[in-house]
Amino acid sequence: MAASECNNDIRLKVIEEESSGDAEVMNRDSIESEQRGCTIDEGIEKKRHQENQKGGWKIAFLLLVNQGLATLAFFGVGVNLVLFLTRVLGQKNADAANNVSKWTGTVYIFSLVGAFLSDSYWGRYLTCGIFQIIYVVGLVLLSLASWLFLIKPDGCGDGILPCTPKSSVGVPIFYLSIYLIAFGYGGHQPTVATFGSDQLIGEEAKATFFCYFYFALNVGSLFSNSILVYFEDKGQWTIGFFASTASAILGLIIYGLGTPKYKYFKPCGNPLPRVAQVFVATFKKWKVIAPEDGDKLYEVEGSESAIKGSRKILHSNEIRFLDKAATVTEKDLSTTEKDPWRLCTVTQVEEAKCVLKMLPIWVCTIIYSVVFTQMASLFVEQGAVMNTNTTGDFHLPAASMSVFDICSVLIFTCIYRQILVPITGRLTGNPKGLTELQRMGVGLIIGMLSMIAAGITEIERLKRVSPGQEISSLSIFWQTPQYMLVGASEVFMYVGQLEFFNGQAPDGIKSFGSSLCMASISFGNYTSSILVNMVMVITTKNKKPGWIPGDLNNGHMDRFYFLLAGLTAIDFFVYLFCANWYKCINLEDNTQGIEMETQRSDVLRRV
Repeated sequence: MAASECNNDIRLKVIEEESSGDAEVMNRDSIESEQRGCTIDEGIEKKRHQENQKGGWKIAFLLLVNQGLATLAFFGVGVNLVLFLTRVLGQKNADAANNVSKWTGTVYIFSLVGAFLSDSYWGRYLTCGIFQIIYVVGLVLLSLASWLFLIKPDGCGDGILPCTPKSSVGVPIFYLSIYLIAFGYGGHQPTVATFGSDQLIGEEAKATFFCYFYFALNVGSLFSNSILVYFEDKGQWTIGFFASTASAILGLIIYGLGTPKYKYFKPCGNPLPRVAQVFVATFKKWKVIAPEDGDKLYEVEGSESAIKGSRKILHSNEIRFLDKAATVTEKDLSTTEKDPWRLCTVTQVEEAKCVLKMLPIWVCTIIYSVVFTQMASLFVEQGAVMNTNTTGDFHLPAASMSVFDICSVLIFTCIYRQILVPITGRLTGNPKGLTELQRMGVGLIIGMLSMIAAGITEIERLKRVSPGQEISSLSIFWQTPQYMLVGASEVFMYVGQLEFFNGQAPDGIKSFGSSLCMASISFGNYTSSILVNMVMVITTKNKKPGWIPGDLNNGHMDRFYFLLAGLTAIDFFVYLFCANWYKCINLEDNTQGIEMETQRSDVLRRV
């Protein structure tokens, strides 16, 4: 071998020795000494080749199909749940709307549980699998409870034929099953979103995946909202629930098929102690003055951070009082072993800062989720007392109107990716077009317009109610604008949220970042329930029927919609302030690692 080639080997080994933590990029055993002919260890190269073959768009597509099937099953239950509660279990409109809001809120609050287990202990693959099994068990129980106990006589719950008195056995099983569904789907969704992005390399590819992820979610719900809803509205609830169960089982099987080809990432440990250590250390050093220069704060040497599996995060100038936790004092120097409850690394401090900085943005998205949740409750109740005749004797189920929301999401996703991104990209210089924060602001505005449209529809509906008639002569298709506007707002708000929270979350809490989007929906549902209760308490004084009574023709649901529009407008201005204040996470670029990988490839080519 030429001397220059062997010199390359020597330089490579020097680089390896100087760079800690780069064993994954460089393999010392892959290049042998000159005496052994500089041959490559075939076993190591084969293993590296196998690892490089894992992940990619084919596997990411498998997870998108899994998400679509899981969503089909979920909305097969959730989209008509408010009518199941009123028609089968005999609940009042306001009570049913509140119960659906609480249930939906519980679904997405469990996303935090799934994210915590994924980031801390189980890893994303195992977490997705376990929660999908729980999900399937819940759907099986729901199907059996409806078939054996609740839908008696057959075909009841269609709005005409009443069901027999509630079963003392069926009702508890029903509630157990729907909350198992909430637990399973809630824990699965944010984890599979992060797991899917793990399969891809590059910020642009990950952003595209999140866009397709929301696209797949809506494709899955399209079948539920068009086909399954029709059967359920006709009293064939059992058929709808068994179809949902079959979809979830198929999704679980498809998920298992990708097991050999997935990229796996080890969990980074429980983040709660890490964050707690930052605050405890800050409290202990409250009187210590942190240095202005971030380079003087404590950080471990080398390219790897103290948090296993996480890149280092560079120092930021926000929330400076937490820098006290990384300030080295004489007491810290006098001890042989570092006390993590007194001295934290810069990366650890910045991880806590990232969580605190994201919270104001997250809080501002809750009001939007209040708007979003009306589709599953008040929109359906409003549509149920409108003219649902289309052609002949065919009646369009009120819940099927959500198909317009889904179609709007699909249409605006394509419009955004194919038209708006190139145009705004040229105008702003950002290859993504609008930033995630800008998109979320646009979503708030469109969400506000959807509430105004819903209020106008309700005013027109009330005008066309004949005395003694429950159903208004106003066509249900008047709801189309409000559904379309909500769908358009989702493309900007929820896709923007997924990208923002996942991108801004440190490596050790990626699933937590994705779960914040779902948690926003959860708190939006709880907030909606609180608002409905408050409105009913205030507006039913002096024996008035209130804004949302059992008979909507005696109420003023339009005023509730306009109230939400006003709250969204106020929230938008608060959001502008928070978004302007926010500064993005600054991860340390592993340029040395990139240089090493380049040099390693050059040497391998010469060999």
